[in-house]
Amino acid sequence: MVPTSNYVTCAGREIHYMEWGAGNAGTVIAWHGLARTGRDMDELAQHLGDRWRVICPDTLGRGFSQWSPQPEAEYTLAFYSRLAADLFDQLKIDSAHWVGTSMGGAIGTVCAGGIVQPRLKGRIRSLVLNDNAPRLAQAAVERIKAYAGNPPAFATMAELEAFFRQVYKPYGWLSDAQWRRMAETSARRLPDGRVTPHYDPQMVRQFIDHPRDYDLWKDYDAIEAPVLCLRGAESDLVLPDAIEEMKRRGPGGRGRLRVVEVPGCGHAPALNVPDQLELVAGFIEESERAFQAARLVSA
Repeated sequence: MVPTSNYVTCAGREIHYMEWGAGNAGTVIAWHGLARTGRDMDELAQHLGDRWRVICPDTLGRGFSQWSPQPEAEYTLAFYSRLAADLFDQLKIDSAHWVGTSMGGAIGTVCAGGIVQPRLKGRIRSLVLNDNAPRLAQAAVERIKAYAGNPPAFATMAELEAFFRQVYKPYGWLSDAQWRRMAETSARRLPDGRVTPHYDPQMVRQFIDHPRDYDLWKDYDAIEAPVLCLRGAESDLVLPDAIEEMKRRGPGGRGRLRVVEVPGCGHAPALNVPDQLELVAGFIEESERAFQAARLVSA
């Protein structure tokens, strides 16, 4: 299966996305984490691509998507959800399953809740939160701000790869080839010839200008779709108390939440090994069957 690289204008900004399984009837949106790119979803997209059309965007300011000319206003979950709504419309996606790692999960929560982005209310058939919750541990947020807001630069790609291996060790097991691909798909070259992670450092202003942007209980409570929450067993971002509250309210209180702790990972599982891939694929298939059954009943 050969994916394609594509560009589309959403909310007046050029957004890059990879598409796998073009022509398949159902769609999965796979959205990456804070300082990452859509290429993190390659293994998942390949796994799902025989059955689903899989869209893996680069968020504004990441990868090959445009950097925001208004970082204080546009590096926010509200604007990211607007980009998502436009992406649905531009690609003629009526509804889709959503898999989001970290920030990608938060964007999915906002979209599925439909409060901030009513255009997507009812259009998210299921939601996978990969080490994301409506409340994040502040100490971990500070850790992420520290490295994401000041990306280092290196003389060689080998040094950049070594940096990624250290920073993203909590992802769990990756093959040497996967680490190399991460480096090569996450690098941009500076005018002085050094290489640095491929994102706009200003995106970290989200945490400075909008410090409560990731407090998402109101949005989570409004979600009607089934939710699968994957928590890295060693995660410092999603703590057990947040998971317990998720179980009591919103989809959890309605019996529509499943929580799975992923061993050998912190923040966040890489979604690159068979157990994780099958878990996500099985949840999507189960959710799709339930969605189609509900349509038959209401028809």
